[in-house]
Amino acid sequence: MNRVAKIIIVLGVALAGGGLLAGTAELSIAERLKKVGELCVEGQDCASATVNLEIAALGSFDVVGAYGTSCATCHAIGLAGAPKLGDKVAWEPRIAQGIDVLYDHGINGLAPAMPAKGMCFTCSDDDIKALVDYMVESTQ
Repeated sequence: MNRVAKIIIVLGVALAGGGLLAGTAELSIAERLKKVGELCVEGQDCASATVNLEIAALGSFDVVGAYGTSCATCHAIGLAGAPKLGDKVAWEPRIAQGIDVLYDHGINGLAPAMPAKGMCFTCSDDDIKALVDYMVESTQ
């Protein structure tokens, strides 16, 4: 076999292999870009995540856990003027506005700093009301 034929064969094999590798890379990218809920991240127990979603759907809401992952970001330290959990003086004028106003602020947010639902993207309106009740009750 002459030198040119060898080069053509080598190039053909390289191009074919490159195409296979590119196809593999495209599949890998497609797997990583799947919608949330369709992707199981390595190292996570995806079966228990499904169970947790089912538990949430059944109505068992962990108020203390949700406070810790969402509300505490601001309400534990008073960030941006947020009343701290258990601070009677800071909560008093807010409580005086009535529970419906507090529920509204929790659900819809309060300009300029309180985002809607306090960044708890999985919380229902009833969950937010439970969180508001939890924070109000902390002052008593």
